[in-house]
Amino acid sequence: MRKPFIAGNWKMNKTIPEGIELAAGLKEMLADVDSVDLAVCPTATVLSAVSEVLVDSNIGVGAQNMYWEESGAYTGEISPPMVKELANYVIIGHSERRKYFGETDETVNKKIKAALDHGLSPIVCVGESREQNEAGETVDFVGTQIRGAFQGISTEDARTITMAYEPIWAIGTGLTATPEDADRIIREAIRDVLYDLYDEETAETIRVQYGGSVKPHNMAEFIVMEEIDGALVGGASLQVDSFTAIVMNAIEALAG
Repeated sequence: MRKPFIAGNWKMNKTIPEGIELAAGLKEMLADVDSVDLAVCPTATVLSAVSEVLVDSNIGVGAQNMYWEESGAYTGEISPPMVKELANYVIIGHSERRKYFGETDETVNKKIKAALDHGLSPIVCVGESREQNEAGETVDFVGTQIRGAFQGISTEDARTITMAYEPIWAIGTGLTATPEDADRIIREAIRDVLYDLYDEETAETIRVQYGGSVKPHNMAEFIVMEEIDGALVGGASLQVDSFTAIVMNAIEALAG
């Protein structure tokens, strides 16, 4: 039984005071939650402050990106040891990173290996465009992303990775995949490929979140799907009430 995992990706939002306020509100509202793993992923400038607020709480902290080298002349980047000082998770390969900043399957793989080497838990994002979806290319495309991401990753390390299926066309658009389609794609494009790469136990151990316009009103529909183990939440994670509602609706749906 995979424990659900809901994480908030704040993207390029929140100043330090705003981040502190949001983190403190979530800490208070979600203090009693133990049936779902929780995390928030602030922008790099806010990581330290949010980490201090959430220390010893039930909410983990993640970075939104990192470079694979430990140090060096890489202006504007942050390294795995820098992230490790402040966070326990790191998002890798988000579609916005792939689209706007040149992320490839190769760089995603390098970052995953670096994260694992430094004791960080990667949240690895995959997903297809609307054109690929409509052309019936989703399973092949996402499967290729999975194979690239896990290249050279041991079975033991693979089991510590969280996957996030985020159809590109659903991110920030208000559109969502249907729960049934998301469940099927996760099975065919992610879980079945992991079967091929590893074994049944490993494939069934790895958690897969859904991301793409997750809101309080639709969280319950996704979380009850067999293959969906939580959510990577974007805009709805920027308010205490909406992120809390997503978590509580998920818990209620799973209990019912």
